[in-house]
Amino acid sequence: MVPPEYYLLLSAAVFCIGLFGILTRRNALLFLMSVELMLNAANVNFVAFSQFWGNVTGQTMGLFVMALAAAEVAIGIGIILVL
Repeated sequence: MVPPEYYLLLSAAVFCIGLFGILTRRNALLFLMSVELMLNAANVNFVAFSQFWGNVTGQTMGLFVMALAAAEVAIGIGIILVL
């Protein structure tokens, strides 16, 4: 079994990459991709702790975050195409 610290390090790295993308990019599409990276980092944390504690609450929250991310991308791309 992989210790949860490895998942936390991976999540922190992905979150930092997303944060760097948000702070440095001016393109709206790259901004949305950076937000997706940050949401995926949160998903990794949810699933890692769900595995560690042996329940499915974190996995359920991960599914909700993925649904939120899909809606955010659809609305964001729609706004970009209108502009």
